[in-house]
Amino acid sequence: MPGNDGILVVLRDLRRRLDHELFPLAIGNVDADRRALKELTGQLDDYLLPRLAAIDAPLLAVVGGSTGAGKSTLVNSIVGADVTEPGVLRPTTLAPTLVANPADAGWFESDGILPTLPRVISRTAQTGDPGTLRVATAAGLPPGLALLDAPDIDSVVTANRELATQLLAAADLWLFVTTAARYADEVPWSFLRTARDRSTALAVVLQRAPTDALGPVRADLARLLEANGLVGVPLFTIPELVLPSERARLPVEAVRPITDWLGALSADATARARVVRQTLSGALDSLTTRLPALADAAERQRRGAAELRAMAVKAYESGLSAFDEGMRDGSLLRGEVLARWQDFIGTGDLMRSLESRVGWLRDRIAAFFMGRGAPDKGLRVALESGVESLIRAAADGSAERAMESWLATPSGRDLLERAGVGTSSRLGRASGELPARAASAVREWQGHVLDLVRSQGADRRTVARAASFGVNSLGVLLMLAVFASTGGLTGLEIGIAGGTSLLSQKLLEAVFGDQAVRTLTQQARDDLRQRVRDLFTEEERRFTALVDGTGEANPDALRAVARAVGERRGETP
Repeated sequence: MPGNDGILVVLRDLRRRLDHELFPLAIGNVDADRRALKELTGQLDDYLLPRLAAIDAPLLAVVGGSTGAGKSTLVNSIVGADVTEPGVLRPTTLAPTLVANPADAGWFESDGILPTLPRVISRTAQTGDPGTLRVATAAGLPPGLALLDAPDIDSVVTANRELATQLLAAADLWLFVTTAARYADEVPWSFLRTARDRSTALAVVLQRAPTDALGPVRADLARLLEANGLVGVPLFTIPELVLPSERARLPVEAVRPITDWLGALSADATARARVVRQTLSGALDSLTTRLPALADAAERQRRGAAELRAMAVKAYESGLSAFDEGMRDGSLLRGEVLARWQDFIGTGDLMRSLESRVGWLRDRIAAFFMGRGAPDKGLRVALESGVESLIRAAADGSAERAMESWLATPSGRDLLERAGVGTSSRLGRASGELPARAASAVREWQGHVLDLVRSQGADRRTVARAASFGVNSLGVLLMLAVFASTGGLTGLEIGIAGGTSLLSQKLLEAVFGDQAVRTLTQQARDDLRQRVRDLFTEEERRFTALVDGTGEANPDALRAVARAVGERRGETP
């Protein structure tokens, strides 16, 4: 009907939004959230969208209930033909059977409803394959109404229970079957309360009640229906009967009240429309509470994803701090760097003579650089190796911290497991590409330092002094000045490293002036730090990409759909 167009557009938009997984992370009672999502998408596909698109389509009554309630026997008896396969083994109904009048077969044989279930068209009673929908016809069933024999709601087979839930959610009408022995069980009542909450059209059939207990059991069942808010639900009773075989049908008189009621319903277009409106309205009304609940769960997922990202960011921020400390603590002036420096300067009288003989040392270094021009290369290579090692160590530490923080949370563990990442994974260490990227970044930084020196040395006031050292040599001295602190060194190393840093700084000041050296040193340090930050951001993406890859629902969009459904409810017939 034209009046359904608005609500159909809203629900189709909603269905598109539910195409991806809304709840990928193990946060809160995520299993319940996933079940609720599955039930909602199933009802959209199986009932709401097809029913709104074809409001005058035949009525579908799903016959559901507990194991051994006699659902299949009841269906055969109502239609007056052996269209389903009763049996003594449990579960009996492995695949659902839908029986319709031949005039309505085309509607149910298509994928207009229950589109996810492959159809098996059969004119005789047989057992269908699990996961299929067997469609049969029977002339004894009046047009405008179909019966669907569903699996047991309490089946020992999980897939059967889930399918029973799906089929009941796709029904215009529930014909709920129970027995004198099982009518008070909790599982059936949980389904009946769901029907109540969603205003689903419902009738209850009490079977297999001993004659002497039929009155009291019926009265107690009626009391329970009233206590559970189901006053006025049609209640039919069939006494316990001795049948010649498990496949025998119930006597016509035993099921006549049910067949008469269904016949009257199918013959009266107004009555059928009333059932459709009741169930459809209840299903739509339920969206106004189910969608906000899903939105709240999606909000928890979004917060959880943000927390996982924050853990990764924090781990790599800590790694950057570790790199900063490595630049400040003098550790880069150990080992090969010191050895290369000592090759020329020596250490014996360095500190004692530094203050009084800076000019002499400057001249000596300048003469050496101009005469030999080689020590800057050794120092530059040694610094390059040291900085690369520091980057790799900080990146390894960051990856380990990120991995440990994720493993400490259920959502992080679940995400890693779903991504196939074990505790021994490479993810807990720096990536295999980092060494090459780090080497490239350090070389580019060294080139940037030389550009800084070149730019500063182009000033006409310093060009002569800069030329006496050469760009490469001054660049190495500036690189040494970047790592001027000696906080992490002890003993003789302090004197050596301190002398190295202080002398390099004094020489640079003699060429460029103290303010310019401070500016150059800060610029060089900031540039290196930014390059390392970029490297760590790339490493961090190995973690955040796992979160991003899960996709995220938009809670606000779900709430907006709930509001739109409420606003357009008046458009439905």
